[in-house]
Amino acid sequence: MVGLRERKKQRTRQALIEAALRLFSEKGFEETTLAEIAAAADVSTRTFFSYFAGKEDVVFHDSAKRLDLATAILAGRQPGDTVTGLLVRIIDESLLWATSEENMTFEGARLRLRLVLEEPALQARALLVLFDTQLKLAKALHEAFPEELTPVDAAAAVGAMVGAVQVAVVANLEEERSLRAMYETGRRAAEVALSGLRSPGGVEKNPAG
Repeated sequence: MVGLRERKKQRTRQALIEAALRLFSEKGFEETTLAEIAAAADVSTRTFFSYFAGKEDVVFHDSAKRLDLATAILAGRQPGDTVTGLLVRIIDESLLWATSEENMTFEGARLRLRLVLEEPALQARALLVLFDTQLKLAKALHEAFPEELTPVDAAAAVGAMVGAVQVAVVANLEEERSLRAMYETGRRAAEVALSGLRSPGGVEKNPAG
């Protein structure tokens, strides 16, 4: 059970995230100062630094959590689990967590995507986060299925899945009207990308074979 102190910290962190995204939308990312974000969340600038190292970290506030969630799923592989089965589970749990109202509102999610697309500093950070995440996921996937996947197979599978989800969500951004719709778009894209693993020429093998 989460204690009172931890709940207070979570509320403060969420207030900073919401304040930052609102100010980024109103003033622009570069024009918004850390002092303004802190003031909007009713905390000091010093308190801001207890939670985030800078503005970019606010935008990518959930990257580490999502990676931890994915690697934990792979590390917990059970007998009978397949490559595609676990990858689909990662997408399901990651998207459900990311699109839950507790973590991000629909407008907040759409605003964040637009910020990353429009701001050069955030584009550079996004590429670094994406590359690092995919490398770590590929390593974890290979370790979960060492007899079925080579490192190249694992990297290709992760790259196809992650790339498909991200491009599909961004491409359909203007059409989405809810977090659930975003989730369905990402889920569908993952299924399309992973269908190749199940094909005769794909990399997935029968665990019993």
